[in-house]
Amino acid sequence: MSDDEREEKELDLTSPEVVTKYKSAAEIVNKALQLVVKECKPKAKIVDICEKGDVFIREQTSNMYKNVKRKIERGVAFPTCLSVNNTVCHFSPLASDTSELEEGDMVKIDMGCHIDGFIAVVAHTHVIQDGPVTGRQADVVAAANTAAEVALRLVRPGKKNKDVTDAIQKVAAAYDCKIVEGVLSHQLKQFVIDGNKVILSVSNPDAKVDDVEFEENEVYAVDIVASTGEGKPKLLDEKQTTIYKRAVDKNYHLKMKTSRFIFSEINQRFPILPFTARALEEKRARLGLVECVNHDLLQPYPVLHEKPGDYVAHIKFTVLLMPNGSDRITSHPLQELQPTKVIDDPEVKAWLALGTKTKKKGGGKKKGKKDDKAEESAEAEVEPMDASTNGGAS
Repeated sequence: MSDDEREEKELDLTSPEVVTKYKSAAEIVNKALQLVVKECKPKAKIVDICEKGDVFIREQTSNMYKNVKRKIERGVAFPTCLSVNNTVCHFSPLASDTSELEEGDMVKIDMGCHIDGFIAVVAHTHVIQDGPVTGRQADVVAAANTAAEVALRLVRPGKKNKDVTDAIQKVAAAYDCKIVEGVLSHQLKQFVIDGNKVILSVSNPDAKVDDVEFEENEVYAVDIVASTGEGKPKLLDEKQTTIYKRAVDKNYHLKMKTSRFIFSEINQRFPILPFTARALEEKRARLGLVECVNHDLLQPYPVLHEKPGDYVAHIKFTVLLMPNGSDRITSHPLQELQPTKVIDDPEVKAWLALGTKTKKKGGGKKKGKKDDKAEESAEAEVEPMDASTNGGAS
């Protein structure tokens, strides 16, 4: 066995320490999400909320693993994004941006945390209003959430990525919604947020990925985005892009001094995981990032949009494929939903009826009350949502 194989063997879920780090990162990002949801009020500045989410993650992670011999990297694994209404994803504006939230806005919150490179990501959709969410807004949140629940039951050892792609499209169609194209669910590994094993959101001739089978002890970020529109989002303005990731396999000698300065700072502070340009000096970053992106040194995360008037909902969770079943470690309760559609497709109902745990004798860890509650709320969200259910809000 080579050193690489040995290292990889030690750093998966067979190591209790690795499981602990994933779960600690998840606990922090779940709390950060709670904080961000509370901050989503009319007239709140989007950039201020994004910053609060990131600061909370940095503060909470900095308190962990302080007194260890080996320095343990920890912090933000994906910057906090607030994408509103028909904006699909990755909106995390610069400090100079004045965008504010309004009553009735449908806000998609997306964020990630890591401890020692073990990443927990989460996305949640919240409508800024009192009382139940109704109409097409309720339909699209129910579509994303029910698709996520089905995916949780199909991302399991022995199943294939294609099974999940087909199922989530079927769920969205039941709510007269579309799964948004171009969204990928990735396997997560230490310091790798976009692993090679991938689940396509929509299968079409332009988007091809290898057929893969899920295996025990793998970790996935399951990413579901649903829309009341066509599900074919567009990039409207490259200047809105603020999130980037260092493309570690690319090198180029930059011509501009500003670009070299910015790239050097990125290599020191954000060598592997995605970061926001907000963390860099704004004027210099605007100039320097362009050359870095043009020469493929950075991978941009573009801000995409559906058509005005379309509603887009986003649910993302991290799941550990443990020997005793799938363990969803990131989530947030939904608001009360009153969708206009009812799921009566027997296949979808059968998927939702599947358990997430495998029955094995022995080896079961005794759960505390907290774990029981988490599992109860997860089970509560499994009901197919129709006009008479509340979508598992707790």
